[in-house]
Amino acid sequence: MSEQNTNFEEFYGYKYEELTLGQSAVYARTVTEADILAFAGVSGDFNPVHINDELATASMFGGRIAHGMLSASFISTVFGMKLPGPGCIYLSQSLKFKAPVKIGDTVVTRCTIKELTPEKRKAKFDTVCTVKGKVVLEGEADIMVPAR
Repeated sequence: MSEQNTNFEEFYGYKYEELTLGQSAVYARTVTEADILAFAGVSGDFNPVHINDELATASMFGGRIAHGMLSASFISTVFGMKLPGPGCIYLSQSLKFKAPVKIGDTVVTRCTIKELTPEKRKAKFDTVCTVKGKVVLEGEADIMVPAR
């Protein structure tokens, strides 16, 4: 049996030198009941507005809503899987929650490069999540990207 040499570089996404201002990537996901329950289990956040129909219906939201951090996690999906992709390091993130996300909503997450700092191999991104064109979350992120 021969040993296979694994080239870990083939698992990595973009290199810093391949990035350009304005470059962006998108991820879309429809939020399900299972997503909310799984996120509650992993995070330990069982706030009734997320998991209790009766209490959530009586809330200002008029029904259950997804965890804001569930939507924020879709930003991580873009960075880790698309742009810059595997191999990048998430350094920081600011978030502003603008509107609730409900079960059945499709969250469209777009991350766009707004600044590049070559000496530190850092990229600053605008991060936006929308539902039916309405902004539900926005912020900025700093990402370190491997060089060639």
